[in-house]
Amino acid sequence: MDFSPHLSTQTFAWDLETESTAWDIGSAVLSGVLLEVSAHPKPGLVTPRSMGSHRDMDHQTFALSSAAIAPGFFACARAGLVHAGEPGALLPALRAIGRACDARLLEATHGVNTQRGALFVGGLLAAAGGRVARTNVPLSSQAVFTEAARIAAGLCARELEASDAANARTAGEILFHRYGATGVRGEVEAGFPTVSAHGLPALRAALAAGHGLNRSLIHALIALIAGAEDTTVLWRGGVEALAFMKDEAARILALGGALTDAGFAAIERFDAACVARNLSPGGAADLLAVTAASHLLEARRFPASSTVKANPIASGPAPDPRRMK
Repeated sequence: MDFSPHLSTQTFAWDLETESTAWDIGSAVLSGVLLEVSAHPKPGLVTPRSMGSHRDMDHQTFALSSAAIAPGFFACARAGLVHAGEPGALLPALRAIGRACDARLLEATHGVNTQRGALFVGGLLAAAGGRVARTNVPLSSQAVFTEAARIAAGLCARELEASDAANARTAGEILFHRYGATGVRGEVEAGFPTVSAHGLPALRAALAAGHGLNRSLIHALIALIAGAEDTTVLWRGGVEALAFMKDEAARILALGGALTDAGFAAIERFDAACVARNLSPGGAADLLAVTAASHLLEARRFPASSTVKANPIASGPAPDPRRMK
């Protein structure tokens, strides 16, 4: 896999400042990926304390795959920085980076799909950040999301609508023809509307209220589950399962989400219910990574009030060894 600089001979000179900017953007996206998997509790999802609804992956599996795909986020950011053409013309290069990183991921996990969705949305977010940065426009979440939509324009038509329902093979194609769901492709092509409307407002409200980072991330996740068309849930359980997830998340938000003791306790019960039903909101998890990353792209860091030193109150119960297998 070639991660050497690809020089532009048109309008953008490669220099150390460009390299540093690409690293900053890639690091923000990688931070989002790492923060998502490290948060606890998450309904049906892998955390440092639980395997959730999974039997073939744990937190260390995610650590290995995160390390494997990390160079890809930098490479996508760099590709966005040096691309002087139309936004959509960048997509084939990003796909090539994604395929290379996907191979690295599967090699690291012995074939277990841990973060393919996060690689897709994270790579496009990084590339969009690079495109915005090259214009010297501030990396606001809205500017980055708008650029991501421009890069992904027409993606659903080309890859879902044009597919043959009778011969649909991938989960994305099958779910599109079965339910009309566009999944992560639709989310990116629309400019991450679920992150804009649900994830970021919830995260920022929690941080502004002085809550710790873990609680703030879990609060954002519940908001995302309530608002997302999660094709991972659709694939595992159909429309009934998705309705259950969204309704339960909305009920928890009405209790205050992760920011109240009642809400936090309800999240733990929600987790147990998801494990019992074999449900895992992987799509919402990927959008949580985007939420954290886009906040970092704009604000550069989380507030001091979100750190353990400033917010020492425990953010959850002690690990349950029965959940770690």
